[in-house]
Amino acid sequence: MKFIFPFLTIGILFCSCKEAEAEAVASEVSMVSVPAKASYEGDVKYDMATVDSTAVAVEENAPTSPVSSEKLEQKIIKSGDLRFETSDMEETYGAVQQLIKKYKAIIQSDTEDKDDYTFNRYLTLRIPNEHFDNFINDLGKGVDYFDRKNISIQDVTEEYIDVASRIKTKKALEARYLELLNKANKVSEMLEIERELATIREEIEAKEGRLKYIQNKVSMSTINIEFYKAMERKAGARVSFGTKFVNALKTGFNGISTFFLWVIEVWPFIIILVALIYFIRKRFKKKSNNQNVDTN
Repeated sequence: MKFIFPFLTIGILFCSCKEAEAEAVASEVSMVSVPAKASYEGDVKYDMATVDSTAVAVEENAPTSPVSSEKLEQKIIKSGDLRFETSDMEETYGAVQQLIKKYKAIIQSDTEDKDDYTFNRYLTLRIPNEHFDNFINDLGKGVDYFDRKNISIQDVTEEYIDVASRIKTKKALEARYLELLNKANKVSEMLEIERELATIREEIEAKEGRLKYIQNKVSMSTINIEFYKAMERKAGARVSFGTKFVNALKTGFNGISTFFLWVIEVWPFIIILVALIYFIRKRFKKKSNNQNVDTN
């Protein structure tokens, strides 16, 4: 018994160590999380669901960070609306033409008209943004005062960054869907992916169009110019009684002439009307005579 007891004690200690080691391994394994995608490897529908959820998360966080905003040049849209009077329309137009050539502007529209009081000319110009202020200053040197001078400045930097960021996000999403399209084996999966791609491409084109519009407005400012010249109004001369009398005779003669001309134009109808009246009166007269004879 004395020899068996030590061996029995060693066996019990060995078993307890094994159990402790197993429990430690089990606890370590339980702490390790297995990726969910491992059980769906190669499943196109699972990949599409992952892409959709990722797209939503990216769209919600689409605006760029303040650091990227600082690196981007500020985007400013400038526009002007000017109206002034001039004593010489042609001279003013020539001066504006010289400024257009000097600052490389483009005439978008050029119209002119007149009313009872003024001659008017309207110009719409597109001018490089960097020349906008100099053009306005040089134009003002030849103008005594402006009837209307509206200068507006719009900062679209934030919108520009937002649109550019969303385009980048959509293109990344488009690339992901193209990868899924290459993995797809079923026709139904291919059609579903192509529908998603068509929607994404449409959104990309719309946002790229908006981005180009902003870039165009930023690079080329718009200036509306209206200048006019007041018409000289002559004082009305006094009209004598004799002149008024002669004018009245002329008006009366013209009225009589117009009446006779009208009679000549409608003479067939007048003859028919006279004949109709004659026969009606004759018939009533005959009927009246017959009634008188019967009474007698």
